[in-house]
Amino acid sequence: DPPQLTSTTLVVDGLFGTGLNKPLESGFAALVKYINQSPCKVVSIDMPSGLMAECNTYNNLNHIIRANLTLTLQTKKLAFFFADMQQFVGKLRVLDIRLSQDYMHSADSFYTIQEEKDVRSLVLPREDFVHKGDMGHALLIAGSRGMAGAAILSSRACLRSGAGKLTIHTPKANSDILQISVPEAVLSSDIEDEYFSEAISTDGYDAIGIGPGLGQQEGTAIALIAQLRKSHAPIVADADALNILGSHHAWMQQLPKDMIMTPHPKEFDRLCGQRCTDDYERLSKAREMAMKLHVYIILKGHNSALCSPEGSVVFNTTGNSGMATAGSGDVLTGIITGLLARGYNQMSACRLGMYLHGLAGDIAAKTVGKECLMSSDIISCLPEAFATLE
Repeated sequence: DPPQLTSTTLVVDGLFGTGLNKPLESGFAALVKYINQSPCKVVSIDMPSGLMAECNTYNNLNHIIRANLTLTLQTKKLAFFFADMQQFVGKLRVLDIRLSQDYMHSADSFYTIQEEKDVRSLVLPREDFVHKGDMGHALLIAGSRGMAGAAILSSRACLRSGAGKLTIHTPKANSDILQISVPEAVLSSDIEDEYFSEAISTDGYDAIGIGPGLGQQEGTAIALIAQLRKSHAPIVADADALNILGSHHAWMQQLPKDMIMTPHPKEFDRLCGQRCTDDYERLSKAREMAMKLHVYIILKGHNSALCSPEGSVVFNTTGNSGMATAGSGDVLTGIITGLLARGYNQMSACRLGMYLHGLAGDIAAKTVGKECLMSSDIISCLPEAFATLE
């Protein structure tokens, strides 16, 4: 008979590690189920037994240890970055076992984790003798009737990210509130009162952000694809811009190269035309799409993942659950658009943008708490986030 496991029992789990390549069966599966059904505490070494290091799409989730704490060796494993695997990992600590850094850097993997030291090197210096024209001119196409807030949030974030000038193109209904809320920006009004209806000239702009609060009217959809076709500056597409593309899959083949898309999981599922089975499948499809369409895709989440046209995947390490709030994605769109206008290339703008977005959220959470955090708090904390990296 197996030993009695009580609430005062500590089980150290070291049955299987990263070499596991199939679901647990027979006695091992029975043992795992017995431990999981008990009130004991479990500490897993390197990985919870039964959990595979990367793909668990075809795993038997009932045959995986549910650890309270996982002490993983040297580096996080891919499965640890997926929200649907957190129920098995519990709290996570990385133990340095002093593997050769040269060996780790030479490892053949397209997955990387970015931390502060990696991002700090990306920050461009701001020269003393510059004027606003040197800092780039951004264009944000955002808002519809009732959705001026999305345009305001993305605009403020854009200006807080270093752009020298910003023009907001929005329906006439939003004109007054935007001019009052973002006095630093220039306003361009659409010919329609309530929605974005016609592509505009993008001459003179260094970066374009499109999508926050845009709406999904048919006229807006037609204007969107026309805008994407005629725009020559780097583009960030989010929110309703992605929802429109998800409803018109044939247009996906017409996207400009190196465009940046920032979908949350459901938006990405619409883009790829199917509901992904799990986070691993979603990440795999995002990587494939980024390479096929030659675009950048930031899969937003607890550990946002940047998929590049070259096939690399960069996981972010900042951010917290308090950022799961309305407008957070609009802020990210504004940050990346501002960085592009400022002169960063697409890869650097994505990496720095998602790191700053999460870092500002972490700073805000320390002040107002995760429960009370609003998207405007993220914008307010961007100056401190930038200062941390300078």
